[in-house]
Amino acid sequence: MFTTPFLDLPPLASADGSVRLPGSKSISNRVLLLAGLSAGTTVVHDLLDSDDTQVMLAALRELGCGVEADGGAWRITGLGGRLATREASLFLGNAGTAMRPLTAALAVLAATQNGRFELRGVPRMHERPIGDLVDALRQLGCNITSLGEEGFPPLRLAAADTRLNTAQPIRVRGDVSSQFLTALLLALPLVSAEHAVTIEVDGELISKPYVDITLNLLARFGIQVQRDGWQRFVIPQGSAYRSPGSIHVEGDASSASYFVALGAIAAFGGRVLRIEGVGDDSIQGDLRFIDAARAMGADVRSGPGWLEVRRGAWPLKAITLDCNHIPDAAMTLAVMALYATGTTRLDNIASWRVKETDRIAAMATELRKLGAAVTEGPDFIEVTPPATWRAAAIHTYDDHRVAMCFSLAAFNPLVGGAVPVRILDPRCVAKTFPDYFETLFAVSRPGPAGVPVITIDGPTASGKGTLASAVAQALGYHFLDSGALYRATALSARDAGVADTDEPGLAKIAAGLQLAFHDQRIWLAGRDVSDDLRQEQVGAMASKVSAWPAVRQALYELQLAHRRLPGLVADGRDMGTVIFPGADLKVFVVASAAVRAERRHKQLISKGISTSIDDLRADLEARDARDQNRAISPLKPAEGAKVLDNSALTIDECVKAVLDWWAASRNWPAA
Repeated sequence: MFTTPFLDLPPLASADGSVRLPGSKSISNRVLLLAGLSAGTTVVHDLLDSDDTQVMLAALRELGCGVEADGGAWRITGLGGRLATREASLFLGNAGTAMRPLTAALAVLAATQNGRFELRGVPRMHERPIGDLVDALRQLGCNITSLGEEGFPPLRLAAADTRLNTAQPIRVRGDVSSQFLTALLLALPLVSAEHAVTIEVDGELISKPYVDITLNLLARFGIQVQRDGWQRFVIPQGSAYRSPGSIHVEGDASSASYFVALGAIAAFGGRVLRIEGVGDDSIQGDLRFIDAARAMGADVRSGPGWLEVRRGAWPLKAITLDCNHIPDAAMTLAVMALYATGTTRLDNIASWRVKETDRIAAMATELRKLGAAVTEGPDFIEVTPPATWRAAAIHTYDDHRVAMCFSLAAFNPLVGGAVPVRILDPRCVAKTFPDYFETLFAVSRPGPAGVPVITIDGPTASGKGTLASAVAQALGYHFLDSGALYRATALSARDAGVADTDEPGLAKIAAGLQLAFHDQRIWLAGRDVSDDLRQEQVGAMASKVSAWPAVRQALYELQLAHRRLPGLVADGRDMGTVIFPGADLKVFVVASAAVRAERRHKQLISKGISTSIDDLRADLEARDARDQNRAISPLKPAEGAKVLDNSALTIDECVKAVLDWWAASRNWPAA
């Protein structure tokens, strides 16, 4: 998962391959709560691993449920409808799928079993209305206190003064959020011992497919809800939760929408994008997004647990659509509209305004940054594609769906653009799809400009390696330490018994290196070799190995292979002159020999190695002379390189200087 403050997406040009979806958020948190309320143990397979499910798992633990990881599954031992913990304060982040149903379930349990619970979230959660659900529970007789503004979390749930009134219908508005009805449906079987419990919906129920998911899962746990259309729901008297023993969570249909859209936009010329984890056997209403995508031009085929998408009509076709049935996935249509001819209008999306952010306002603001013409209303949005695309830094509002939707804007070269897109706070996708960007990059191909590259070179002990690693970490880019390639070749040759005079043998080893750089460590064939590569014997052998032309050629190809989305920071000799002469930014780090000798001296002393600063300085000056005058790839700044004298700079100041140069080259604001 990317943990950087921003992520730069270069212009992208096509997509193909296969993706595996994470589990559905809507199903995952419903299943967890149902398992927690049931008697016995439920084994949950393919559970979504995200911020929202983590807060639900943490809440269940605090409430006394058994929660155990079991390989790739989770074992949830439920309460059987009886409180094990009667007092708790639960933090639920920004997870509406946790806050709303837990409010309802704990309100009735607290009321009937003398409990006391406080439910809190992040500041945005305290801005998301819950008053209609609270009003419905108060009709029942639940004791609920708003600890902040009335009608919003945080909430206190306590014992009721009188018996709950389950004989009268409980009324709830249906036109704000279907999660309110879902919460009541999940909670009220707990108090159905004496009477059937009836819920009546006032107004039109929005997001009906999400209620269908709830009804389907209730049936899996033994509750057969009777309904009269979408206005009246009856939970039979004596309903009780029964664990199904095990249950599988299907892939997230809302997450599938991004890849369905991607296929419609960028899988052309024989390419196909296959999506696994959800298909025509899905219980999720958001799969109806496919119908909207087809109307815009997508070619979609499906089967049990899979979809295959290709570009059909191009450009895409503008549509006008009532999106009541796909409120979350409809956001993806707003970005698909950037690739359509004409104006796309999405209606009946008032619920967008009470989600993780005001999504209508957010989408309108960010689409305009790209150059689109946008009209927004209380419950609609109209999008006309840009006449001229503009590079944009997309504010994500801590909303996972905003981040994922706007990643699709990076494919603007397909409609005459060629601009990068910056996603601010890409970490927010952890709410539902922690590996979203890695998954996107695995099936995406760059535009004509290729994958962006920053090269960093400089003399020995200039700090170029430390700087390059830190810049890569700041940008979320891949990192390449060219010096490590030669040392890894030497280490592998030594371990394999290949002599440093065996040029063909060394070249074969070099070509087959399985080297990776992450967590500021170096891994060879899955083994951390960071410390091994620093051994004096390995360094000496690397100097001999690097002299062989066949080895240099093999490692040349290997270095090129490290150029992968979203970008690369390459450190070392030849990076800006030979390996990546067309790099987007070239940096040459310098420092006086005196400063470098002092730095090296401190490093060696910290390791208990006694040495002389004067000797170190003399050695560095001699190496500089050799490097600058060697016949092959002499040490010098690459053409167009920015020279960074770091003699008096901290590493943070050096990183900022490089990021500022990078921002200027991409037309972003300075970091």
